[in-house]
Amino acid sequence: MLTNNKTRLCLACNKPLNGRADKKFCCDHCRNDFNNQQKSFDNNYVRNINNALRKNRRILEELLDERKEIRKTSIDKLLYKGFQLKYTTHTYTSPKGKTYFYCYDYGYTSVDKDSLLIVKRKDEL
Repeated sequence: MLTNNKTRLCLACNKPLNGRADKKFCCDHCRNDFNNQQKSFDNNYVRNINNALRKNRRILEELLDERKEIRKTSIDKLLYKGFQLKYTTHTYTSPKGKTYFYCYDYGYTSVDKDSLLIVKRKDEL
């Protein structure tokens, strides 16, 4: 029987490993830390986009009075509140060819060079 003289080390803390030949971590804590560190860039990227989408939705909801279905506002007002035009969840093109950009259930479309029309999607359930 051949023996391996190399000491295997934990991938997270570099402590020597005992036990199974395919063991990679000395404990659950090290395994979790290692995996969280590996995925931290992806998680942060997705988290930042989701935060931007939620903020956009909150701004649209705030500007659209709940008693009204539509409201005209300036692009500058949205941008001043921190709205990021590049983040939307989906688009909708009306039968008349008008494109609406949505952040979940709140959307907007261009009225003219400086103004947008804010709308709330009606549930079709």
